[in-house]
Amino acid sequence: MTAVITDIQRFSVHDGPGIRTTVFTKGCNLHCAWCHNPETLSFEPETLFYPEKCILCGLCKDGCYAGARVPCGKEMTVEEILSVVAEDKAYYGNEGGVTLSGGEPTCRPAFAKALFAKCHEEGIRTAIETNMSTSREAVLQAVEEADLVMCDCKDAESARHEEFVGVPLEGIRENIRAVSSLGKPLILRTPVIPGVNADEKTIRAIAGFASSLPTLLYYELLPYHPLGVSKAEALGKEARQFEKPSKELMESLAAAAREAGIPVRAANITK
Repeated sequence: MTAVITDIQRFSVHDGPGIRTTVFTKGCNLHCAWCHNPETLSFEPETLFYPEKCILCGLCKDGCYAGARVPCGKEMTVEEILSVVAEDKAYYGNEGGVTLSGGEPTCRPAFAKALFAKCHEEGIRTAIETNMSTSREAVLQAVEEADLVMCDCKDAESARHEEFVGVPLEGIRENIRAVSSLGKPLILRTPVIPGVNADEKTIRAIAGFASSLPTLLYYELLPYHPLGVSKAEALGKEARQFEKPSKELMESLAAAAREAGIPVRAANITK
């Protein structure tokens, strides 16, 4: 059982509760216009090229010593990943553990299930970050061994969602409801993109949907950042850049979301 992995990030504090080790799978079925991990879109290994770092040494075939060419994607087995994850077991405490992210990990549902099952054998808690847009069967298999599901609801209008993300919204919402009905704890997230979904009407609508989920822990607003632009350029791809949302905008959207009577988090806002 293998998957192409772009990175294993240790001591992460942004991908779930506590201290976590985040495993990034390569390959995604969506193409969000604001993607901050464009190196995880393709299912195949790639190389990022940063020409400003190239020293023209001519030793590319031996490995780039200057960091101009950065390999991205390595096929790894469940056991190889577990050996890395288990090294930090002592730091996970009662809340931390492993998070499987991407890309889109539900594109490899059997791998996700197998990795999580092995983690549980080691007493390690599991979480998954998913866009919920693959088939119902794939989603349910991928989350079967997950202790926590962090999933996106990126918009409230299906046509706009399809324009900027690549698929309609309805199937994603149905999958989210199905996972919540299993009793899986959920964190619902929305990336806040000015010019797309960063208005109170949209956020109120998504928060209303969030309030209908019986296992919702909280709703989280994630401010857009242009991290993916330079990585897309290094892959030779065009990248669309949006404005960063201001602190004032994030605060007003968080206030609108709280009208639904649910816990809301936004940037450093936690109340």
